[in-house]
Amino acid sequence: MTTTFIDTHAHLDGEEFQDDLPEVIARAKAAGVEKIFVPAIDLVHLPDLMNVCRKYPDTLHPMIGLHPEEVRADWKDVLKNMKQHLLDNLAGTNDEPRCIAVGEVGLDYYWSREYEHEQLEAFEEQVKWAVECQLPLMIHCRKAQNEMVKLLRKYEKDLPGGVFHCFTGNDKEAAELLSFQRFVLGIGGVLTFKSSNLREMLPTHVPLNRIVLETDSPYMAPTPNRGKRNESAFVALVLKQLAQSYQVSEEEIASQTNANVQRVFGVGVMDKAV
Repeated sequence: MTTTFIDTHAHLDGEEFQDDLPEVIARAKAAGVEKIFVPAIDLVHLPDLMNVCRKYPDTLHPMIGLHPEEVRADWKDVLKNMKQHLLDNLAGTNDEPRCIAVGEVGLDYYWSREYEHEQLEAFEEQVKWAVECQLPLMIHCRKAQNEMVKLLRKYEKDLPGGVFHCFTGNDKEAAELLSFQRFVLGIGGVLTFKSSNLREMLPTHVPLNRIVLETDSPYMAPTPNRGKRNESAFVALVLKQLAQSYQVSEEEIASQTNANVQRVFGVGVMDKAV
């Protein structure tokens, strides 16, 4: 039986894939990727995201959220529209594939703190959506873990769970994030980078039942494709490296990460669109 698995984070609605998306999906399927989760980043591109997911209803699953780097002074109006879109989606009134998570949301102070306060408020508002709708969170966090953790603690008991996307931290940072019992770490191409400490750190500090696979396509392509456009087929390289690091079979990595996805998102690897 062919091993199948899930890419929990890929921006396949981006312009980087507009010329060859069918081939990208075909290569992903050939590599063993059965499902791909597609996060939103803003309101403007939400129709594009939904259109892409509508074309591949058994494979692509959308999220709705405002990426922290897209937060501007008008964030309240943007989120008002996004929330209504989310509620209509969940009610089934807008003929869209069902949204599986609130994301990609979070905090990012890597480049600038110009909208620091607005990012915090926008993130908290979307955390409230996750509680209200009982949807998992897909969280982006750079240079802001202390602020993120402090905010999430306020809602910890009521949140259904989620993913700390693109985890690249150390053992102490992992332990702090894993203290949120219903959350998992998203592991992607950085695992394969020569400079990464994840290959040694993860097996000794992070149990396999707290990891999901991701690419963050078109970004962060794993070795040996580093520097090229990332795509979902390359998540197989992440799986392979995890198997080597944990000293288990690739089948075990696929089985465990699929179970983790089912637990967090309620989506099984072989589920079909309703």
